[in-house]
Amino acid sequence: MSQTIPWHTLQPDLFTRAQVLLDDEWLARDEALAPVLPTVLARQVGQDWHKAGTFRHHLVGVARALALWQQPREVRLLGLLHSVYGNAFVDLVKFDPERERARVRELVGERAEELVHVFCTASRAQFVQRVLAGRIEADGSVVLDDRVLSPDTVAAFIVVSMADTAEQWFSWQEDIYAGFPEVTRRPQATHWAAALWPGPMRPASGMYAQISRLGAALRHPVLKNLLPIPPVFDGCQRDLSASDEAAATSLYWSVIQQDQPLVDPAAAIAVLEQAARLNPWVGEPQMVLAQLYLITGRHAEAKAAAESALQCFSCWGNAWDKRVQWDAWMAWARILRQGADTGEWPERLDKLNNVALKPEAS
Repeated sequence: MSQTIPWHTLQPDLFTRAQVLLDDEWLARDEALAPVLPTVLARQVGQDWHKAGTFRHHLVGVARALALWQQPREVRLLGLLHSVYGNAFVDLVKFDPERERARVRELVGERAEELVHVFCTASRAQFVQRVLAGRIEADGSVVLDDRVLSPDTVAAFIVVSMADTAEQWFSWQEDIYAGFPEVTRRPQATHWAAALWPGPMRPASGMYAQISRLGAALRHPVLKNLLPIPPVFDGCQRDLSASDEAAATSLYWSVIQQDQPLVDPAAAIAVLEQAARLNPWVGEPQMVLAQLYLITGRHAEAKAAAESALQCFSCWGNAWDKRVQWDAWMAWARILRQGADTGEWPERLDKLNNVALKPEAS
């Protein structure tokens, strides 16, 4: 007997918060971020390359996740500005840390600027290593080689690191940073195939397990009450193993790459169901499964899968499968839920081009 698929229930409050963030104007309405945005955009962040998009795309994606997670002003500002002084991972310097700290401090306030500066100048790799190793002191602080981070800083850095990593990590970065946070120096000439950007755009096969461990660190007795806990991984109460994540990604990608039978969808459905069992915390496998259920006339299962996918998308605020952006995944999942609700789904392939979300189903 097959194991039950752990579908998630769509939480109306969380879904409503996510819907607000689908509008590109949400930043202009955010009381904390709107006054800062023109100054950031004036530094040409929309023209800089960054992983799966531009630097603007990355900064906004991190800030969006933190807004969705209902983080306080200083943490949301840290998300928007987290790399603007540059850091060990990127050479993007949008504000000179030697000359412009006062300018940033005037813009965002003393505490937010301090968080941004420390986030850019402390060893991020060492911080992640310490947290993953459980080396958080009894008082909630983390001791690095060159400084001690206070508990409130530790909590903020964990939450922002979760959002930062989830927004940008995919197969290309997974290869060039293989083993992160322990990164081995590898010659590009030898590993030229891994160097070719953007690569196959496969979702991460190990990083979300690491994010779940960062989230688990927020259960520390001192840290757990300092900031709102992100809703991912059931409010950071559940862990994802690296082996389950790797297997789930491989199964999902085998369907996307059409490495399953192409006439009878039974094998693809079975493979995606197993992917959803192994990693129930990302929405894309469940969303693809919802469409296969619709194609085969299994409307009740399609609705359960689509709503579970929407719950996952609403928890993250960023895409796991970065071939398209988060808002597009949200839009298609809502179309699938509508089809499951109405019992209507195109029989003809070309009619997929006609599907649209009806106002009453939004």
